[in-house]
Amino acid sequence: MSAPDDTPAVPAAPAPQSPAKPFEPVIEQFARDYLRDRRSDRRWRIFFRLAWLGVFLLIALALLENQRSQHNAPSGPHTALVELRGEIAAEGEASAENIVSGLKSAFEDAGAQAVVIRINSPGGSPVQAGIINDELRRLKVKHAKKVYAVVEESCASGAYYVAAAADSIYVDKASIVGSIGVLMDGFGFTGTMEKLGVERRLLTAGSNKGMLDPFSPVSETQRVYVQTMLDQIHQQFIAVVKQGRGKRLKEDANTFSGLFWNGEQAVQLGLADGFGNLDFVAREIVKAEEVIDYTPTENVAERLAKRFGASIGAGAVKALHSMGSIR
Repeated sequence: MSAPDDTPAVPAAPAPQSPAKPFEPVIEQFARDYLRDRRSDRRWRIFFRLAWLGVFLLIALALLENQRSQHNAPSGPHTALVELRGEIAAEGEASAENIVSGLKSAFEDAGAQAVVIRINSPGGSPVQAGIINDELRRLKVKHAKKVYAVVEESCASGAYYVAAAADSIYVDKASIVGSIGVLMDGFGFTGTMEKLGVERRLLTAGSNKGMLDPFSPVSETQRVYVQTMLDQIHQQFIAVVKQGRGKRLKEDANTFSGLFWNGEQAVQLGLADGFGNLDFVAREIVKAEEVIDYTPTENVAERLAKRFGASIGAGAVKALHSMGSIR
């Protein structure tokens, strides 16, 4: 028998380890961020596509509703109505573009026996009022149809400029009519600035470029120039009223002074022809009791389409900024 081996056991060598990979967490984090950004971009692309699709659908719906309303409009004898409400301004509902568009549709309809423009306006831009007046006179000659102005609450300044083109003007006894004049208003702060110790520093190329600046004094030469311009526009207004009213106008010193009168006084002064509302004129004057409104209006779909189309870009950019997707 052999003696037991007392040699101590040699420990096994440790298994070889792979070298350390310190960049793995960074790469994984980068990959996760990249995939998250890609998913976010994809969601926003889908959102924008759906949003624009919604805009196109709303516009298409608006066009279909307009066509349907046009096809369903009665074609028999009727009184055509166009509304002029609010301030006459280029960007408002009573702009020349809107009113003239309605007038053209009214005159071109063979069933329209006459056109009534119903007015409730304090006036506004002389340019916009002049465009409407010119087109109104041109259209009534071209289509050989009478035009009647019906005044509700007020027909002042630029609104009366428009009404003067009508063949007859009808008012309520308490309507406000007239104000045949022109104004240009503003404020001057030169005295206030001196008291506060504020200095106005205005640099111009051209001696009159800073004319009517509220923080600079108005020279006498500039004041005379502006007054001459206002007087010229006033004379244009006066000529339109005289042309439209003719011998019916009982002119006196106050007629073109900018004063306004109630409807009863307006009839006495020849600024209006009689008393009556829309129904009265349609029934008793035009002899076509049915009234069809040709005033251009936006339906619900058109309003939504405009508001959505105008705000979608700003809203989306704001949302993207808040989410940190735009850098």
